[in-house]
Amino acid sequence: MTTNGGFQPVFCTIVPPHVLDRLARNEDPALSGPARRSLEHDAYQRTHRRLTTVIGAPAVAAPAGAVADQPHRTIYDAGHQQDLPGTKVREEGAEPGADATVNRAYTGLGATFELYLKAYGRNSIDGEGLPLDASVHFGTDYDNAFWNGEQMVFGDGDNEIFLDFTIPVDVIGHELTHGVTQHTANLTYFGQSGALNESLSDVFGSLIKQYALGQSAAEADWLIGAGLLAPRVTGTALRSMKAPGTAYDDDVLGKDPQPATMDAYVRTGRDNGGVHINSGIPNHAFYLVATAIGGNAWERAGQIWYDTLTGGELKQDAAFADFATLTVKAARERYGAGDELQAVQKAWEQVGVRTL
Repeated sequence: MTTNGGFQPVFCTIVPPHVLDRLARNEDPALSGPARRSLEHDAYQRTHRRLTTVIGAPAVAAPAGAVADQPHRTIYDAGHQQDLPGTKVREEGAEPGADATVNRAYTGLGATFELYLKAYGRNSIDGEGLPLDASVHFGTDYDNAFWNGEQMVFGDGDNEIFLDFTIPVDVIGHELTHGVTQHTANLTYFGQSGALNESLSDVFGSLIKQYALGQSAAEADWLIGAGLLAPRVTGTALRSMKAPGTAYDDDVLGKDPQPATMDAYVRTGRDNGGVHINSGIPNHAFYLVATAIGGNAWERAGQIWYDTLTGGELKQDAAFADFATLTVKAARERYGAGDELQAVQKAWEQVGVRTL
């Protein structure tokens, strides 16, 4: 259950709908076809997600014999169909097989589990050892990955714009973090609270990558989805936390629309009020905090964000200022009036978000 009055599950994908919308209008069927099919898949999954709010998702418990504080991963092959989960192809403890996509999914689930356990003492997504299931090879040329409230799902990409969605470990961490948010603050997926929902997934997705690679805040690239874009695309990733708005500038995809500060905040009715766009603002704030504090970002900076997400005071409809205020409080309570607090206060000031 959540801390904020029960589940309000949402359907969250790593590729923003405005990107697929643009591709779907392209004159080249090699680009528009996969995008249109992906949008159709997403529409179906979004409807299925809403149904779980009415009838309830099935309860999932750790299997008998599962070891405490150890992941329990199961990977399925959807066989390019939409029926989930598909055929079981690897389970916890099994050796890697010949399918690199299966192996990457397995490893990425493990990296996510490890970061939450080792850095924050959290036992899986729900804090109670929830099994981690994932389906790969979903749909035909499916250009997305998502958490559906019960499991992870990965497309293979179209190999024109997007490659295999299991390639970037931060994509896996991003989507699973939607599950963490679902089980904690349960942020409403619209407007600023939705942008915070997306930003938290980017933050912890990036931290999972940094932890897996052993990178400090100064060494990290702060890109979300690096390695996902096909060679023909002029860009480095889906988003940049270091420099929002610079991840891509492509003749097909257009230019990355993310703002870095409130001066460029985008007001739109699309994408649930711009949740994938305005998330650049709190993303940049976290980057500024982490690099100002220095060292490993998952330690002090990540701890402040984790305390804020799980502390029980973050409301479902929180605005940026609400979240910022709670990070200031969390920094003061955990670290006192030191460098950490100053870094948090200065970062929010730099992106134009007032703390109350």
